[in-house]
Amino acid sequence: MTENPKALWTPDEARLNHSRLADYQHWLEMNHGLRFADYPALWTWSVDRLADFWESIWRYFDIRHSMPYTAVLDAERMPGARWFEGARLNYAEQVFRHHLDEPDRPAIISRSELRPTAELSWSEFRRQVAAMAASLKRMGVMPGDRVAAYLPNLPETAVAFHACAAIGAVWSSCSPDMGSASVVDRFSQIEPTVLLAVDGYRYGGKDFDRLDVVRSLRRSLPSVRHLVLLPYLDAQASLEDAAEWKALIANDAEPAFEQLPFDHPLWIVYSSGTTGMPKPIVHGHGGVLIESLKAHGLHGNLQADDRFMWYSTTGWIMWNSQMMGLLLGATLCIYDGNPGHPDLGVLWRFAEEAGITFFGAGAAYYAGCMKAGLKPRELADLSRVHSLGTTGSPLPPEAYDWIYREFGPGVLLVGISGGTDVAASFVCGCPTLPLYAGEMQCRALGVAVYAMDEQGRPLEDEVGELVVTKPMPSMPLYFWNDPGGKRYHDSYFDTYPGWWRHGDWLRITPRGGAIIYGRSDTTINRHGIRMGTSEIYRVVEALDEVQDSLVVDLEYLGRESWMPLFVVLAPGAVLDDALKQRINRHIREALSARHVPNEIIAIGAVPRTLSGKKMELPVKKILLGMQADQAASRDAMANPESLDVFIDLARQRQAAAA
Repeated sequence: MTENPKALWTPDEARLNHSRLADYQHWLEMNHGLRFADYPALWTWSVDRLADFWESIWRYFDIRHSMPYTAVLDAERMPGARWFEGARLNYAEQVFRHHLDEPDRPAIISRSELRPTAELSWSEFRRQVAAMAASLKRMGVMPGDRVAAYLPNLPETAVAFHACAAIGAVWSSCSPDMGSASVVDRFSQIEPTVLLAVDGYRYGGKDFDRLDVVRSLRRSLPSVRHLVLLPYLDAQASLEDAAEWKALIANDAEPAFEQLPFDHPLWIVYSSGTTGMPKPIVHGHGGVLIESLKAHGLHGNLQADDRFMWYSTTGWIMWNSQMMGLLLGATLCIYDGNPGHPDLGVLWRFAEEAGITFFGAGAAYYAGCMKAGLKPRELADLSRVHSLGTTGSPLPPEAYDWIYREFGPGVLLVGISGGTDVAASFVCGCPTLPLYAGEMQCRALGVAVYAMDEQGRPLEDEVGELVVTKPMPSMPLYFWNDPGGKRYHDSYFDTYPGWWRHGDWLRITPRGGAIIYGRSDTTINRHGIRMGTSEIYRVVEALDEVQDSLVVDLEYLGRESWMPLFVVLAPGAVLDDALKQRINRHIREALSARHVPNEIIAIGAVPRTLSGKKMELPVKKILLGMQADQAASRDAMANPESLDVFIDLARQRQAAAA
């Protein structure tokens, strides 16, 4: 599979000298006498000498702690590795060490469809967090108690999260665009003592009242002792027995940070929940802290003078990831609302207003801008942007090319792929390496990730299962309410015992870069040729007439497989025979004749999760005959109505086969 692509971006001397990764390597040489010829040599050391590497991250970033650790790592085993035993620290304390001498510096710059652009200074942010932390303690919230948040992506949400972290409460959030059943599925498993909720929100120019949903949540969560309401849609909104948000931040408490073990729970996040009950995944204070400093600091090159945005909702791990930017002292720039309303330029205009230097979004957003023929630099002054981040699904090479046509060679595209499961990236960007179209630049430091065949043998320049062979500090502590850890073990360690199997197809290129080919459990297997779905999407969505697509390979016992391709057409396009022939020809020429679909069907929208992932497996299950409510939870979807066409198609096929 070897090819020789041209680099789209190469770091110049100024970029290299300004990079935190170069400074870290200099620090290793000065303090430990370690020199590395190139990034691959540094990565190899980081996974071969795992404990030494993570201890160097602790020391390089000067992690604040009240008690020292007795050992970095007890054993290189999974699951069950124990990191930095004996250490006591607090995630929020690491955040608030920054900008003490610059109280008016903005900590958060925010905008939403309901609010104009506004700034929250570091001093006011610190004051509000201290006040809310004190109020939660007065409510009786203790370390380990769960606080559930049904809130949009607002400064108040960031304040509440850091207040919980400061007192050792365990944070868990859902976005208010999620329906009550989906939220109850998540929060009921963790039995929160406090519920923080919003009265409503605006999205795409439409108002959504959520007071009845909040009432329903309160009834469905008997563990909740206190309800706190944030009036957002209506400034006068109130609920019976609910405390007022402004009352919780009205006191003048001094900042205080509960000193906690390294593995004390920080937050609970959830698997997609599109099939079955969502898994409550618990991450720890120390693991998230040290991983985030490494990832954002070394790989993202995020620094204290940056203004950092990653468009997200509070139901996606990228919201948590954006919060981590504060650990480096960066200013967070957050937007709440529809990124396509009133048009796709709204986020780019916000980037100009906020002076954003690092702009992140899901791959689907960039692909949408490309398809729409958008020219971001004609819409807004983006001269301060030095990095663009992408994740959520594989970004096709054509989108890489579009970004570099529109932004020029001075901007680094930082592609990452990891997951909610680990609150980290397996493969990611690097400010000291060239960038090639379609690739993430490298394997992350300290992450022993490989493409493996079915026998557990590493593959070179071939597609295989994404497997991690050594523990990471940010791997889940456990799943909540999972006695004996069976559900946790079965989710990641049943295929390769002792190794983490993530469920993605991965190829490590001869340059050390990485390409993700989609989920391995939705692989297309045509006549013995296995292929990730993203390869088909790349070819199909390169056509101007196709905005989006979804493909599934239906394998029937005793019958030939049937592989339909579903396409969302661009405005004005028609799926006639000529377009079908063009699509098939492109697939045949770019991939193989085996991967030409049996049928091409036009649909209104591709079903997607709230985090923007295409729902291939639920669609496959529906078309194979599973009841829709068993195959997918509509409350966990961004566009639940999009399933209807597949339900109707399944009925038609079942009737025809009868």
